[in-house]
Amino acid sequence: MTPKLPLGALLALTTAAFITVLTEALPAGVLPAMSADLGVGEAATGQLVTVYAIGTALTAIPLSAATAGWRRKRLLLTGVAGFAVANTVTALSTNYPLTLGARFVAGIAAGVVWALLAGYARRLAPEAVQGKAIAIVMTGIPLALALGIPAGTFLGGAIGWQVTFSIMSAVALGLLAWIALAVPDFPAHDKGGRLPVRKTLAVPGVAAVLFVTLAFVLAHNILYTYIAAFLGHVSMGGAVDLILLVFGLASMVSIWLVGARIDRRPRALTIAGTLLVALGATMLALLSESPAMVYVAVTLWGLGWGGIPTLLQTAVAKAGDKGGAADIAQAMLITLWNAAMAGGGVVGGALLDGFGAASFPWSVLALLVPTLAVVLVARRHGFTAAVPDDSGSPREPGRRRREAETHA
Repeated sequence: MTPKLPLGALLALTTAAFITVLTEALPAGVLPAMSADLGVGEAATGQLVTVYAIGTALTAIPLSAATAGWRRKRLLLTGVAGFAVANTVTALSTNYPLTLGARFVAGIAAGVVWALLAGYARRLAPEAVQGKAIAIVMTGIPLALALGIPAGTFLGGAIGWQVTFSIMSAVALGLLAWIALAVPDFPAHDKGGRLPVRKTLAVPGVAAVLFVTLAFVLAHNILYTYIAAFLGHVSMGGAVDLILLVFGLASMVSIWLVGARIDRRPRALTIAGTLLVALGATMLALLSESPAMVYVAVTLWGLGWGGIPTLLQTAVAKAGDKGGAADIAQAMLITLWNAAMAGGGVVGGALLDGFGAASFPWSVLALLVPTLAVVLVARRHGFTAAVPDDSGSPREPGRRRREAETHA
């Protein structure tokens, strides 16, 4: 019988992930209006997204180390409260430097929350369904991308971007009450989360997962950040909204499929996700003269990408646990994730200026080749196919079933 999951607590964490992504990306959807009200150009307003990522990247590791002794619920509440404060200031501010500071604070809150979510989900769930628990929490990412940001953009145009940020603050306040009532508390990890970065990297499997994170997220963001430019290059500039909707829906299907199978086949799912994104990029590179093929390619891209955040968070959590460095490993993943997001904009811009939009799919393929190689090589640590038994020793799933039948 499949163990039951504490859905009330997990959905609170899903909402935290949703708010994190929505807070990060919403300025891009209301850019012209924010630019006009803050009295700066659109390029300067776009830095509100950049400074958020910088806040996360700069503080995730040191804050994780500094708060290693905090009880988990207290830390989670602090991070969500940071969103409430930062979004409230953003909603009320007409001063660009103040808004920039509020966005940096929101990025710090994101680093705190992201470093907690996967580990919290695992501790809430029985061992046999810990991957599924993380998948439920990570559903907040595609929900924010496919539904939250379009809805926030629409509301921003209809009633003003300040009201939209105020609504996000209200949601954060409601989430604080939800967490306080429904989410159990946990102590800090006994083995401490206090390992330095160098020793955490030496834990078997951690470095492999972090490399895959950096390369995969960079590949994805080069194309995703400049998808409008690429679609304009293939004469589909008017279909950006629909393409992003297709991508978001495919991502939601992906995370559902990954959630159903991650506790049994994490390695196979990671390989499949990498190959699907690579196939989608290949189609965009070679068959983009056909609009129908572009939609198929974007669907494959979404199906491959949607479950990747869950798979990587699960992989680094398992690897870090073995070395007593779960929290620091998670913080390192979040730091590299945000660095890769920022890098996607920088590298993609350089590619656009130097080689044109047609280079984006080829750059994705160039990055996914070493990504797949590392996933394939790191089969003993990092991207394992084994199911842990009760003692923590890995066994192949078929062997475990055979042994159980023998003992029965």
